[in-house]
Amino acid sequence: QMQLVESGGGLVQAGGSLRLSCAPSGRTFSNYAMCWFRQAPGKEREFVAAISQGGRLTYYADSVKGRFTISRDNAKNAVYLQMNSLKPEDTAVYYCAGSPGLTTRRVDYNYWGQGTQVTVSS
Repeated sequence: QMQLVESGGGLVQAGGSLRLSCAPSGRTFSNYAMCWFRQAPGKEREFVAAISQGGRLTYYADSVKGRFTISRDNAKNAVYLQMNSLKPEDTAVYYCAGSPGLTTRRVDYNYWGQGTQVTVSS
């Protein structure tokens, strides 16, 4: 079992940066690949970035590659999403999720946080 809580969202001007944090609880955090999804109004939840259990492999959606960086600190039970060069189209609720393996499929993730709002003004 794992509980997830996201934080760090807010309002930022286009071109700015935000750092999202995900705080999992539970004793099996290191056994899970972790990811960030996002959902904009009227759209389906979409994959953003994923990181392997050990943190050495990462995967990004093409739309954020080169701008966003996912990282994790297993000792601190924390997952992060550093978002730079933000665009208005990045506006969405961002969700942290966990899966037994590295995947981009929403249905493969078993644990979800409540989400944190990111709004990027033009």
